[in-house]
Amino acid sequence: MFLHSSNLKTHLEKLFFTFKISIFPLLDHQKSPFRYTQINNYVNVYMKWKKDPFFDSIVHIHKSAELKPIVQLKNFIVNDPNGCIPISAVSKRGLEFDIAIRVARFLRQYPSVFEEFRGEHNSPWFRLTPEAAEIDREEKRVVKEGKEDLKDRLKRFVLMSKDKVLPLKIIKGMAWYLGLPDRFLEDSKGDLDESFRFVDMEDGLRGLTIESNGAKVLSTMQRNAMKNGVYFGGTLEGIEFPLFPSNGLRLRRKIESWLNEFQKLPYVSPYEDFSHLDPDSDFAEKRVVGMLHELLSLFVEHSAERKKLLCLKKYFGLPQKVHRAFERHPHMFYLSLKNKTCTAILKEAYCDNSSIERHPLLAVRKKYIELVKESGRILKNRRVDNRFIKHEKLDSDDRRGCSVNKFSMV
Repeated sequence: MFLHSSNLKTHLEKLFFTFKISIFPLLDHQKSPFRYTQINNYVNVYMKWKKDPFFDSIVHIHKSAELKPIVQLKNFIVNDPNGCIPISAVSKRGLEFDIAIRVARFLRQYPSVFEEFRGEHNSPWFRLTPEAAEIDREEKRVVKEGKEDLKDRLKRFVLMSKDKVLPLKIIKGMAWYLGLPDRFLEDSKGDLDESFRFVDMEDGLRGLTIESNGAKVLSTMQRNAMKNGVYFGGTLEGIEFPLFPSNGLRLRRKIESWLNEFQKLPYVSPYEDFSHLDPDSDFAEKRVVGMLHELLSLFVEHSAERKKLLCLKKYFGLPQKVHRAFERHPHMFYLSLKNKTCTAILKEAYCDNSSIERHPLLAVRKKYIELVKESGRILKNRRVDNRFIKHEKLDSDDRRGCSVNKFSMV
């Protein structure tokens, strides 16, 4: 006569699911975010990582970390009034430049960039090679011509933050990814316009905020959707993320069904208020994925070390386990494990050339990387020459020894 308790629970769950499905069509005319924030379909999904040789072979992504201290030292030398420095000027500043070995040894590893010569008291001095100096001049020209672009990227970066204000130390920590030159944030340089304002934050931190002019800021996703005629400027319109599956990567049917429903959810711009969202819902997940997409679209290589992005959680309102968003969306992001680090790459930037705006400094960095490669060839030739000279010296000593022996015999 009575149902077993476990059977009763199963029947009630089925009844509730049927009721939920039947009532949502009646609410189609409503545009309240409450309708979506209560949907919890399959947020804790896990997708197996698969290696993709294409993204692992993009040189300028995986050489970016190596290039950063080289460019910082290059800037230090260029900013010196004499255009050259003694090794004593940087020998104890390895930590500042994120160099783990002796700075002198580091500089000597890149003879195509840094030229060593003997200066006062026969101490080692360094200056740029003519090739490095030429690229530096091109870089300055690109920065000058692209100043508005750099300001726009910085402005978007700040406006994505939870309170529309970021500590300067956070911005400086991400300056390499944003392509901001040294001293770009200094008042005296005049690089920032009146919409930027420096403020005092909690804990004595100095921050940067943006004076809003009331204009709506559109994300890269929204601009592309508007260009394609699938977005009309509304607040809860559905925009599907562009997907780029890697070869051989197949999703389980259950995961694919969840992803199809996830794509249909309304798009939440990273520049809009998200305080009303249930943090455990798929709707909140779509907002997090949209923010990661927008962040990477602003960066020079459209990629970043994952641990660097995790440092933004506090100020960008990202969940504690935001790293799982990369794992759950392998058609959007690729996690490269090269160079003993985890690098998050926005696939769209390398699979659709027209959708993500190229950073003005990308071409310059590629030239620096090509120049750095020359250092390997120079050092290799030096080793060959040294072996040849050493071999000749040994032969000469042997011949001299033979002559002495003959003379002694006589």
